[in-house]
Amino acid sequence: MAKLNPYLNFDGKAEEAFNFYRSVFGGEFLGGVMRMSDAPGTENLPEDEKKRVMHIALPIGEDVLMASDIVPSMGHKLNVGNNNYISVFPESREEADRLFGALSAGGTVEMPMADQFWGDYFGSFVDQFGIHWMINYAARQGHNK
Repeated sequence: MAKLNPYLNFDGKAEEAFNFYRSVFGGEFLGGVMRMSDAPGTENLPEDEKKRVMHIALPIGEDVLMASDIVPSMGHKLNVGNNNYISVFPESREEADRLFGALSAGGTVEMPMADQFWGDYFGSFVDQFGIHWMINYAARQGHNK
């Protein structure tokens, strides 16, 4: 079975965002932080773009959250929207509340954590970096995946 990992794009904020996510989830970046300047053919990029993140990856449980920055001088444009959410399935209500509180700080809560009609404890928000998140604790065993 294939494994899916969320991959996020930022406009110069990937490292800041991932340092924040690491402060919430813990762990270390896989392979460190790769910069645009590490790639061949980037010698002519503006200096500020050379420092942008080409790839960063943070293990979270059995999954990996990955990201990069866009490169405006290469014609990249970032369109932040609600078409992507990262859905996190914590192992307890307490962990759901902790993650929701930490990740939503400085962001916009769409739906506060609450018991839902489908039986789960759920909430959603947009974090301070414009990333959409869902926290879903399923009290019923085996309903989290």
